Amino acid sequence: MFKKSFTLAIVLFLITTPAYAQTPTVESLELSINLVWVMLGAFLVFFMHAGFAMVESGFTRSKNTLNILMKNFLTICIAAILFFAAGYGIMFGSSAGTIIGTNGFFLTDVEDIGFFVFQAMFVATCATIMSGAVAERIKLGSYILIVIAMTTFIYPVVGHWIWQGDGWLTALGFSDFAGSTVVHLTGASGALMVISILGPRIGKYNGKKVNVIPGHNLPLGALGVFILWLGWFGFNGGSTLAADPSLVPYVIGTTLLSTSAALVSSSFYTKLRFKKMDASLSMNGVLGGLVGITAGAAEISLGGSILVGLVSGILLVEAIRFIDTKLRLDDPVGAIAVHGICGIWGTLAIGFFSIDTGLFYGNGFSQLGIQAIGVSAVIIWVSATIGGFTYVLNKISPIRVSAAEEKAGLDFSEHGSSAYHFKDSYLEGTSSPKAPIGLAERLNQKTPVENPTKS
Repeated sequence: MFKKSFTLAIVLFLITTPAYAQTPTVESLELSINLVWVMLGAFLVFFMHAGFAMVESGFTRSKNTLNILMKNFLTICIAAILFFAAGYGIMFGSSAGTIIGTNGFFLTDVEDIGFFVFQAMFVATCATIMSGAVAERIKLGSYILIVIAMTTFIYPVVGHWIWQGDGWLTALGFSDFAGSTVVHLTGASGALMVISILGPRIGKYNGKKVNVIPGHNLPLGALGVFILWLGWFGFNGGSTLAADPSLVPYVIGTTLLSTSAALVSSSFYTKLRFKKMDASLSMNGVLGGLVGITAGAAEISLGGSILVGLVSGILLVEAIRFIDTKLRLDDPVGAIAVHGICGIWGTLAIGFFSIDTGLFYGNGFSQLGIQAIGVSAVIIWVSATIGGFTYVLNKISPIRVSAAEEKAGLDFSEHGSSAYHFKDSYLEGTSSPKAPIGLAERLNQKTPVENPTKS
């Protein structure tokens, strides 16, 4: 019986007609290449969140590192799920009055899942901009609720106005290629409203004096900046939505040149302004240059992108100083200046430098006016919605941790652990009469610090 079955199987195998895959066509190959490019862009934008986590951690104190890492993990995961459930439909669904999408919820009847994945990375980027600005004093639960509001409704409405195709700003002729306004200004406007309600960290301001609260690990912050820089090539380059052999290198080129110019201008401007070349401001200058070119990466010339970057770097330095000392808004990582002020500049820069519609190319002030209308509309919308939501949330239950929890660090109060574990022997059995007390600890102590070696 076994021999008969084996023989029959061999015969069937020999006479079976092989099934070959359908011969690829030029069109199918083009679709596949475009898909691979957009997915690569999505992967790079996803990797940017590692950069955000490193920048935010390095530019803040070690006692809040775990909290910052958890916020970044939660942001991207919550954003992806909520964008799937509601945000994508509000942003890209059929337009109701050029204001809001009305279908496509839970991706119903949506065929291009790759586009959803790419856009989900952008909504998470917008939300995580707020994470750095509110660092070191917001309750984790309150932050999550604000992220939910931003990713489910507030950001998708802005995206519908500008990127859906039938939005009212699109009809005006507003241009924002990869999101200087849609992503960055939206996130920065939300951050501004939240920290206005949240208040500064303990020890940041004493009367008229502005104290520096240094980050605990600038090399970690620098690594984050490099990661963000790399990811931004996918952020801007992937926004072409196709592997166009002429457009993609152009977008990557303007992104590289703007960023390089911004680093140069911010570095040398700090040398001129403060007599020292400031490292942290220079690093933020890189990010400012990236945000500045994001709106016009596809329509500003290579030379124009250098000018955009040069202005971005100087504008970034002055904006951080103004926000910190004049407005007295405590933004530990400079997110509002980087994403908000440079986002505004990058959006308006199209009105000056766009090859097709810019003032400097003989096209008048029309595009500049349209860009200004779009910027104003987004600021008003986000400020009203996030501001109102956060105000009500704070009235129901304070969004800020207690003073004791803030001094101890959010790692301990929110997570019951810490990112770094130092050996107890550092303070035990040492011949030194006292352990060194850092500037950050002095700023956060209202009473004299006792010698930690005393029993």
